[in-house]
Amino acid sequence: MSNLPIFDVAGSAMQAQAVRLNTVASNLANANTVAGTPEGAYRAKQPVFRAEAVQGDPTLAGVQVTEVRDNAAAPVKRYEPGHPLADAQGYVYAPDVDPVAQMVDMISASRSYQANVEVFNSAKELAVATLNMGR
Repeated sequence: MSNLPIFDVAGSAMQAQAVRLNTVASNLANANTVAGTPEGAYRAKQPVFRAEAVQGDPTLAGVQVTEVRDNAAAPVKRYEPGHPLADAQGYVYAPDVDPVAQMVDMISASRSYQANVEVFNSAKELAVATLNMGR
């Protein structure tokens, strides 16, 4: 916690976007995995954000990740009888992960993170310039 709440606001947003980037990376890494049962299939992850008062001031809101939820969508059932993980009917179960949607989410999270880095750097430059005014 700093004396300048802008650092807390930008820092909380950067932290939330980092979690978002990690969940997207996990989803993309597991997009092509399969399992022998629907329960064993990977479920895409998605962070849940909520606004949080900064330094006890309700007019200043940062962001907090409250949880990372599993996607409730059913896994994709594919007929692959020769696959070693296939069930008795010859089906394997793949996660319902849309790589294009995940890439869009990744670009959005990356740009949001980058924008908050710029806010952080601009606030730092202004604070340093203010401190140097007395010299």
